[in-house]
Amino acid sequence: MYILRITNKKRITNTDASAKLTNMSKPIIILGIESSCDDTAAAVIKDGKLLSNIIATQNVHKAYGGVVPELASRAHQQNIIPVVDQALKQAGVKMNEISAVAFTRGPGLMGSLLVGTSFAKAFALGLDVPLIEVNHMQGHILAHFITESDEEQVSKDNENTKNKTPSFPFLCLTVSGGHTQIVLVKDFFEMQIIGETIDDAAGEAFDKAAKIMGIPYPGGPLIDQYAKEGNSKVFSFSKPKVPELNFSFSGLKTGFMNFINNETAKNPNFVEENKADICASIQQTIIDILMDKLKLAATQTNISHIAISGGVSANSGLRSTLNQFAKQVGWQVFIPKMQYCTDNAAMIAITGYYKYLKQDFTTQATTPLPRYALD
Repeated sequence: MYILRITNKKRITNTDASAKLTNMSKPIIILGIESSCDDTAAAVIKDGKLLSNIIATQNVHKAYGGVVPELASRAHQQNIIPVVDQALKQAGVKMNEISAVAFTRGPGLMGSLLVGTSFAKAFALGLDVPLIEVNHMQGHILAHFITESDEEQVSKDNENTKNKTPSFPFLCLTVSGGHTQIVLVKDFFEMQIIGETIDDAAGEAFDKAAKIMGIPYPGGPLIDQYAKEGNSKVFSFSKPKVPELNFSFSGLKTGFMNFINNETAKNPNFVEENKADICASIQQTIIDILMDKLKLAATQTNISHIAISGGVSANSGLRSTLNQFAKQVGWQVFIPKMQYCTDNAAMIAITGYYKYLKQDFTTQATTPLPRYALD
């Protein structure tokens, strides 16, 4: 059993919390908590440098082919204390050294968010430290500013960049199971969505395509693996015609399902005999849809600093395609390390760090927001 003992001290208000910033010689240590979906995560950042990033995954959902909200919230309750305990131990930080607690307020699953929010509020209240709410999607974007050490090297995935972090303004393509957006990032806290999906997200399209093919959940990463052995030009799928910078993936999912049904009716072994080529073809179609809009956004805004974030940014095909195009047109691209693409608490902690510098705190009255607009 894990027991976190918190000494009860004089309560501090958010107004009083700003007084703590007057002595900047004291290290700023942020505990970040992420629980928006099915990963329970905690991270510790000290003066902007990451000290620990612990993630507990939930394998229970594989049997159901997708995340079951009730099971996710129960697993969060089981995982959150040991995850926070491990994050603090790995960071070598004591609870009384924590400057503030940052947590994901939304968007996400209500039950999952409730666990993280409630724990963060209680933890901050017990330690008499400020509480910082974080938008999950803002965290994904600011993951590009996570620094592991003073001498951190640029990731090998960022082949076409001269800098460790993007310069403002930059464009960020955020792609995950629940979101697909092109965001104009003007500052740490000034972000404008200039394009987004009008129906389904790119990550959902990957997972749905995998399910149609009989590939187990989570299917997106497995499609990426199979695609490496396939030819993306063997099969073609129609791309939606959506105006301006918005996306749509519902029609592609329906077209892909009809294609598989028609082919398996003629040959029951069609998927197994052509799995690599099918995966390569559907993956490249999704990537082309994303890239077409990203190219248009870069042209319209005249911005050449391009970043990607979110779970789908871990896709090797997307990373490769982005780097290849960047070489042709002179873009500087920014791609997070794999561990910062999927849901993690490091991105929540770094966002909390910048909010702490801004003295942007929330109150104990804060509640989770399953729908939480970025801009």
